[in-house]
Amino acid sequence: MAYSSTTIARVISQINRSYFLPAIQRPYVWQPEQIIALFDSLMKGYPISSFLFWEVAPDRRHDWDIYKFMENFRHGDVHNEMAETDGRDVILVLDGQQRLTSFVIGLQGSYTIRPKYARRGSPDNWVRQRLYIDLLKIKDDIENAVVDEAELGVTYGFKFAPHLPMNGPAQMWFKVGRILDCTSDDAFDKLRNELLDLLPDSSTRAQGRILQDNLSRLYRVVWKDEVVSYFTETDQSYDRVLDIFIRANDGGTKLSKSDLLLSMITSKWQGVSAREEIYNFVEHLNSGLEGRNGVDKDLIMKACLVLSDLDQTYKVGNFTSRNLSIIEGHWPRIKCSLEATFRLVNRLGIDQETLTSGNAILPIAYYLFKTEQGDLSGSTSENAKNTLLIQRWLIGSLLNGVFGGTSDATLGAARSIIKDNLRANSDFPYRDLVDGLALKGRLTEFNESNMESFFEIGYGKRVCFLALSLLYDTTNWGLTSYHIDHIIPRSLADRKALMAANVSESLIQRIENAVNRLGNLQLLQGYENLEKNNRPFSEWIKTRDKDFLRRHLIPEREDLYSVTELAAFVAEREKLIAQRLRQSVFARAMV
Repeated sequence: MAYSSTTIARVISQINRSYFLPAIQRPYVWQPEQIIALFDSLMKGYPISSFLFWEVAPDRRHDWDIYKFMENFRHGDVHNEMAETDGRDVILVLDGQQRLTSFVIGLQGSYTIRPKYARRGSPDNWVRQRLYIDLLKIKDDIENAVVDEAELGVTYGFKFAPHLPMNGPAQMWFKVGRILDCTSDDAFDKLRNELLDLLPDSSTRAQGRILQDNLSRLYRVVWKDEVVSYFTETDQSYDRVLDIFIRANDGGTKLSKSDLLLSMITSKWQGVSAREEIYNFVEHLNSGLEGRNGVDKDLIMKACLVLSDLDQTYKVGNFTSRNLSIIEGHWPRIKCSLEATFRLVNRLGIDQETLTSGNAILPIAYYLFKTEQGDLSGSTSENAKNTLLIQRWLIGSLLNGVFGGTSDATLGAARSIIKDNLRANSDFPYRDLVDGLALKGRLTEFNESNMESFFEIGYGKRVCFLALSLLYDTTNWGLTSYHIDHIIPRSLADRKALMAANVSESLIQRIENAVNRLGNLQLLQGYENLEKNNRPFSEWIKTRDKDFLRRHLIPEREDLYSVTELAAFVAEREKLIAQRLRQSVFARAMV
């Protein structure tokens, strides 16, 4: 394998002119500290590893999606701009994107960040920074310094800043990108003399030498030293190139499984950019719906297998050419079904904060995919019934961790049950799913074996809202702001206040153990909770309608409404909740 070498300046001059990125590349992910470490390595003469390029024949360049390198990078961006390659020689970078992009950012571009604690939405809270170097950083100090960057081994004076930093008594800040203006030795000599003239009269001869040494070293590593060692693949077989790419990227920062699978889809699909489709769809699900979701590419790729009735195991071997063709044919309906699923679960009050397992929504997506019922938002009794069945099954699955750990077998079993049931009717098969998964040791409903764990889902737990939502008949939790309310106010259970009231220590402990327990919690609309505030429940309940206690499963015994009876109140309410959970959800759906 013959390697060639060239300078950074020559490579930079061809970025986004001849050098581009294939669709199989993942987004740029380096932090400013990594860019600084790369330039520090260059200044020290360290090797920066080799690069792998692919020379695309002119008659093949329109066969692939080709992207530009990012020059002015904004932290968190995942979308590279597509490139127009008409009339250009095209060389695609298979290994080395992060380093080459870092060269571009450090020498020609910028890195825009959002300072810690600044609000993400405001454009004023983003700061564009460029790379600078302190040319007066003393070499002896560099070798002996103990600095914050010591863990990275960074010793040259690089840093990102929004403007040219102010010079100190022993500092001369220089924008690193200006070295690209030194297209000849004469141009470099002119720049060096210009900087020397800017040194204050108090500067020593030693500082002048330091400035010249650091500037000369920077000039040499960018313009003179052929530090970029690369191999160019010329074979036009995409399968071969894809295999090379996967092997080349197997070390260092590994690509995610979705990155590799996305590269395979991009190579096979016709007439659609799979990368753009899936990236944009993920972004739409996460920020384009009423709820805020935390969908990633892996869940979308697994959904493609599940909804297409393929082996649901999420491995590269299941994305064969045949399977990719099947997925491509189903893709428009897969998108519709997944969006409908997330619209439905968001309406149930489930979002990125409470969806503890992405796999749990895949049986629902499969059901909607097969029945083509949309998000069940219609006003028909059938829609209402199936929404309730799905709500109870999904929340039970999440609370009981049905899809935790290795869940491929559980997912396959759920899909088979739904598929078999749809041969007879179009209802969501709640009862068959509960019974079928129970045979495999996956409990969805609550019985004596797991009821206590349900009551331990107390205030502050991630799934507390979901657990409480099971106690009510409504399914539209995502359409109105609801608060988790302490029925007996938590403020009344304050230890100091109880001690001042001469409550015994043993009773105080029982009160403290009960106050945040599920039995003392209910869901109230926001305005209602604010109105209740810290009023004693025995007073506030007099302002409610007669049906309030029944709707919220609250004991009618008024003698239990004081804080000193809190433990007994919680015990009585948990009995009512347990009775509710034991009822057949299917029977309630039929009412």
